[in-house]
Amino acid sequence: MPVPVAAQVLRHASVRPDRIAVSGPGGDLGYAELAARIGRAARRLADEGIGRGALAAVGQADPVALLVAVLAADLAGATPLLCDHAWSEERRAQVMAAVPVAARFDAPLPEADGPPVRHRPAPDDLTWACFSSGSTGRPRAVARDRASWTGSFAHLDALTGIGPDDVVLIPGPLVSSLYGFAAVHTLAAGATAVVPGRWSPGGLAERLRRATVVHVVPHRLPAVLDALEAAAGPLRTAVVGGAALDAAVRTRAAAAGVRVVSYYGATELSFVAVDADGTGLRPFPGVEIDVRVPPGQALGEVWVRSPWLCEGYVAGATGPLRRDDGGWMTVGDLAEPHRPGEVLRLRGRGDGAIQTGGATVVPEDVEEVLRKVPGVDDVVVVGTPHPYLGAVVTAVVEGEGASRTALEAAARAELDPAQRPRRWYAAGSLPRTPAGKPARGLVAARLAGGDDPGLRRLA
Repeated sequence: MPVPVAAQVLRHASVRPDRIAVSGPGGDLGYAELAARIGRAARRLADEGIGRGALAAVGQADPVALLVAVLAADLAGATPLLCDHAWSEERRAQVMAAVPVAARFDAPLPEADGPPVRHRPAPDDLTWACFSSGSTGRPRAVARDRASWTGSFAHLDALTGIGPDDVVLIPGPLVSSLYGFAAVHTLAAGATAVVPGRWSPGGLAERLRRATVVHVVPHRLPAVLDALEAAAGPLRTAVVGGAALDAAVRTRAAAAGVRVVSYYGATELSFVAVDADGTGLRPFPGVEIDVRVPPGQALGEVWVRSPWLCEGYVAGATGPLRRDDGGWMTVGDLAEPHRPGEVLRLRGRGDGAIQTGGATVVPEDVEEVLRKVPGVDDVVVVGTPHPYLGAVVTAVVEGEGASRTALEAAARAELDPAQRPRRWYAAGSLPRTPAGKPARGLVAARLAGGDDPGLRRLA
């Protein structure tokens, strides 16, 4: 039976009570104190009837308070739904209207004294829910059961060497599944989680003076290596996920004495493939990969079957996730033909999704917002290359009356930062498919050509 992470934290507290569990913006918290806070918060949830099957929305700005809320829900048997504290009130209302939550907590979770909460874990307990990147306009929360989350911990330990004596730097928002997983895994291991809550280059060197492991997205690794030169810290391993990693960066890390373990996955699929030695992506333990190539095509969709797959989207929301009757799932990623034992060679997303700085942006979600701007007849959103982010969100607008000022105002009001276009173009008319829909691929090709007189930059 998979053990709740909260129960593992309680066990660590009994063995090493003074070991620092989390280090956040407000200071350090030992395992004994963290366990006490989790227990009291779980008691309060139980007293309010928030237990097994209940979805509790948590959106605390302080990453330590967020972790307490997540683990208290885990201990009480409820499902924490991680929400971004930076959302506007309108965005929060939109999300809450689409997702059936039993309670919402934006402040630190209330605590209560009383007998310890005793939840009997079940295999199908839903113990984590978070929003996939790029879900504005279509709230899309991914839920997973305990085994799909915690069952992979031992494999990650073996691949990375993470153990109870490590100090693990997690320099990003915990509402991201990449960073949230890293924090929970660190606490399950009995190590110290350093959780600043957001990316902050100015504080990197200081944090790297004690960090032995870092979780990071590819385009942030060079900054980590820069800071490490000044810090001269004990960093030995970088766990890198979210997009392709430049081989030169891996080489630079090795020269600095840092081993890179990179992986490919998705919020919906969890771990899919891992490259632990620079020789290429191979299936993560327990994962089967099937690249389904249509006749006459060079690339196919990556389908995955493993114990680490999610349960699906909350409240029946739609999204890129698809499944078949054989237990396989895909989110539309493309790869070259693949056979067992071979390296997996990814080639992007088949649905046009944009990988930008470790986030996945669904173009249709951005287009839905921009189409409401006065003067916009239609719009196509694509990714265009960027040397550090991999790609940036680029909007091509059809219509003579739309201003960049109005477009950017709408983007700021309704889109998350990763979704907001950084490049803006206008077109007299968009190329269209025989069915009359904008031809996304042709728009991307016109942008790549760079000299199309039908496109002009919006000033």
